[in-house]
Amino acid sequence: MDRKRILSFSLLAALICGTLYFLLRQQPISTLAQVLQSVRPGYVALGLGLMFCFVGCEALCTKLILGRLGHTMPYRKCLGYSFAGFYVSSITPSSTGGQPAQIFYMSKDGIPAAHGSLNMMLIAVCYQTVTFLYAAASFFLLPQVRTALGGGLGLLLLYGGVVMILLTAGMLSMMFLPNAARRLTGGLVGLGVRVGLIKHEDRVRAGLERQMTAYREGAACLRANLRLVPALLLLTFLQLTALYAVPYTVYLGFGLSGASLFQMVGTQALVSLAVGSLPLPGAVGAAEGVALHAFSLFFGAGLVAPAVMVARGISFYSFLLISGIITLCVHLRVRRRALTQGPKIPAVLPDRLLKARRKTALG
Repeated sequence: MDRKRILSFSLLAALICGTLYFLLRQQPISTLAQVLQSVRPGYVALGLGLMFCFVGCEALCTKLILGRLGHTMPYRKCLGYSFAGFYVSSITPSSTGGQPAQIFYMSKDGIPAAHGSLNMMLIAVCYQTVTFLYAAASFFLLPQVRTALGGGLGLLLLYGGVVMILLTAGMLSMMFLPNAARRLTGGLVGLGVRVGLIKHEDRVRAGLERQMTAYREGAACLRANLRLVPALLLLTFLQLTALYAVPYTVYLGFGLSGASLFQMVGTQALVSLAVGSLPLPGAVGAAEGVALHAFSLFFGAGLVAPAVMVARGISFYSFLLISGIITLCVHLRVRRRALTQGPKIPAVLPDRLLKARRKTALG
């Protein structure tokens, strides 16, 4: 295990321990155990089912995109990629490791790295777009939740929204406004060189050019498959709805009533936007802290800590374990095949993508 992975696991373990202390410091363990025993197991199972739906929707997006690129992949393999992405994203700061891990396992199944990168880029654009729109709608349609968040958490929400807008706008401009994006990124690189933040200018510019090429290919793929866009956005909406609905299953599991599904889903959408851009593995600590404040409006002071523990246990900690086991199975499958058959040779670009690339280059 390399040093970076050890540091990631150490940071995650420290954050988990600190979070448990934060959640348990004002509530005796015996009282907490009694409260947790009152949760109806059927609703916990429903929450886990929603998490499988969350991962399954991303896997279906991958299957659709790779199909348009000429790769007919079984759905079970796409599920393996998505579980690997969930696991690695959960243990790396800002979820930076998930996409490279998925591209790695795709390449072991004969999918060129360029196609794997294109797949992850399209999924990321849709995910960020729907995440922001979901949170924006919740912010304006749920004034009582907006008021309950207060000034401090409101600033965190503003930070998350600004970062999400900048990332999404940057990715879309690289796809559809390549010349403007090249001038902007070139200017930023030049500024970084002047202030001493960038030491290897040629290497950075070459990396940016490769990234720009990938984004242009993404735009060409979307233009050649216009029906793919609404399908991906719809699947992403269903994916995020499944994730955001987990606290509502916990709410029902405690036998509570009065709050609507939309209120709970909208609140979780705001929580996710507020903590999603923080450089923490799985947003551990921050997600629990913000959720304690936001969901006290529905659970009350006595139940909110146990409710947050159950909800995060379903949507993060239990799925961290499940995805880790599935990722291990995927890794062993890839390793066993490499030992017996050798690596698969990546397929060539399909004709329609080659034509789209030529049009992009000529344009």
